[in-house]
Amino acid sequence: MSTDTKTPFEHVNDVLAQLKEMRHYAKNNVETLTAQWLLFDGELKKLKHAGPIETLMTRQSELHDALNDEIATLEELVVTLQPPPEEA
Repeated sequence: MSTDTKTPFEHVNDVLAQLKEMRHYAKNNVETLTAQWLLFDGELKKLKHAGPIETLMTRQSELHDALNDEIATLEELVVTLQPPPEEA
């Protein structure tokens, strides 16, 4: 189906699917970065590089939270855009 013939419901579902995929990768990034941080926390502090890594972890976590918020909003919108069931 081309983008010209998609309904608003289909467009929102496409965006929702993409955001859920982004959330999945964001979560994995946070977990990976946290694991690395825990392994090298002491060394990074000695090298005076702990601050930038903490900032990255915070920003990645904020992105994950923002994705969750937008996904919830779009899920509510999908309910309102869903076409009524066809009668038999």
